Amino acid sequence: MPTYEYICKNCGYEFEEFQSISAEPISICPKCRGRVERKISAGAGLVFKGSGFYITDYKNKENNSKNTKSAKSSTKKSDS
Repeated sequence: MPTYEYICKNCGYEFEEFQSISAEPISICPKCRGRVERKISAGAGLVFKGSGFYITDYKNKENNSKNTKSAKSSTKKSDS
């Protein structure tokens, strides 16, 4: 369910409301009982926090060790 932002046309009070998409928009200000309007916002979308996400973070460690062993053996053969 998205969070909608509203602003009162009478007193300027801004607030957010967690509503389902099918719910009717709020029309009365909870502070002054004036008329409110839903603001258009882009929304939060997908937010990544932290140092980053890499494909190597999720690789199978067993496959990784096999790949490094085969890479080492192929370099030894080419050196000879």
